[in-house]
Amino acid sequence: MGMNVESDRFRKGLLIVGAAVLLLVAIGSLVIRRYADPYLRDRAIAIMEEKFHSDVDIKELHVSIFPSIRLEGKGLALRHEGRTDVPPLISIAEFSAEGGLLGAVGKPWTIDRVRLKGLVIYTPPKGEKKKKDWSRTKDIPVLIHELVSDNAELNILPKTDAKRVHEYDIHKLVMREVGMDRPADFTAELTNDVPNGEISTKGKFGPWNADDPRQTQVEAGFDFVNADLGTLKGIKGILSSKGKFGGPLEELSVEGETDTPDFSVNIAGHPVALHTKYSATVDATNGNTYLHPVIAQFLNTVIVAKGEAAKHDEKIGRVIALDVAIDQGRIEDVMKLAIKSDKPPLTGALKLQTKFQLVPGPEDIPKRLKLAGKFGIDDASFTSNEVREKIETLSRKGQGKPEDEDAGSAISDLKGNFALGGGIITFRDLSFSVTGARVLLDGTYGLDSEQLDFHGHLYLDAKLSQTMTGVKSFFLKAFDPFFRKGNVTSIPIKITGPRDKPKFGLDFGHKK
Repeated sequence: MGMNVESDRFRKGLLIVGAAVLLLVAIGSLVIRRYADPYLRDRAIAIMEEKFHSDVDIKELHVSIFPSIRLEGKGLALRHEGRTDVPPLISIAEFSAEGGLLGAVGKPWTIDRVRLKGLVIYTPPKGEKKKKDWSRTKDIPVLIHELVSDNAELNILPKTDAKRVHEYDIHKLVMREVGMDRPADFTAELTNDVPNGEISTKGKFGPWNADDPRQTQVEAGFDFVNADLGTLKGIKGILSSKGKFGGPLEELSVEGETDTPDFSVNIAGHPVALHTKYSATVDATNGNTYLHPVIAQFLNTVIVAKGEAAKHDEKIGRVIALDVAIDQGRIEDVMKLAIKSDKPPLTGALKLQTKFQLVPGPEDIPKRLKLAGKFGIDDASFTSNEVREKIETLSRKGQGKPEDEDAGSAISDLKGNFALGGGIITFRDLSFSVTGARVLLDGTYGLDSEQLDFHGHLYLDAKLSQTMTGVKSFFLKAFDPFFRKGNVTSIPIKITGPRDKPKFGLDFGHKK
């Protein structure tokens, strides 16, 4: 009986002690919670202020201590150098972070995971002056083992309000071992608008340059797949690209290659396999791109281009301006892209130099494209039997041998100056030679209409009367003095009509 009484007293004593312990723990938790919220809030704000040189505001912040430290919040905003005349450097709609209890003690302050939703970054305008001496602020090192952001947005603010903000949407961003004093590994996925396609990139970002965020370094490789060139208006094809980029954000060096197995220009509609290799400098703060150079190859033609895609006038937008050269090319390859017919009208080795300018606008590319240059074609040959026969007949008459079937020759030295604008090619000093004759023309060709309108002169070695035989030759002798100048006969001619059925004739009434 006595044993049972003692046992009951012992159990009651344990219950009282247990209750007291639980009460102390509860009281301790409340005390810790009360002081942890402001402590961690102040510590988080101090870290962000020092690392980003910004004034920090947090609308909501909630802290839980056990079993690990967890922070959740909304409405985080960092204003670089305290500026209120521009959007915040960083704003986050929702965020959470968690780490071990010991992570908030000592250096660095370690955080296991950070998740962000609605991350928006605005890089400050170039040339902004610091308003505060941050060298005296307390250095609080921090290390985040993993940072995940969904649907982030990077905006590059221009130097002047008149210019457009440049936006980059990043669907998924994962960074590991993020420390403000070191580069962080990252992977990112985003969709490019024009041309539309998916980009995945992987590399290193940072360390963050708090004094000038534009100088923050990045080194990465990228894959650009299923890019629909049809979004560029006037061309078609599905492009894929691989490459790498690196340097500060405001001056990234980019190099890579692209493949478009079905590239075509809408006006012709003939697909070709297009491969390019490029090297460029990209200013991510304004989107300007400087090419040096781009080498493009399709069929048996190689094109080398260098220049820029840059915006110098906000009213006009970004203009692509290039110097383009073809030293190893074929005229039939170029015509395959520009002419509707399945059979090119001309073949030969092509050399070309031109200024290339593409202005922005709603029209198809051929309507917005401007070219101005010169070209030469060696071993030129017309594919039409009818045209070849006329050229050979011209050669025979030019030699004064109209009935000599062996006297005709193919054309040579085909060259000229050209300009393209509004879908119309204008030729100046377009000339070619055959044995005994030379043709010099000015005129236009419509890429869409395929209409020819050329006027010029035919120069013959022979006299006019020598181009005919019999009675026609006899009567033409009276006209020889009117067309003969020195040792050359000059006859005004024209070539008009559709490309596939051109009309050749005399042109006495045309005014140049």
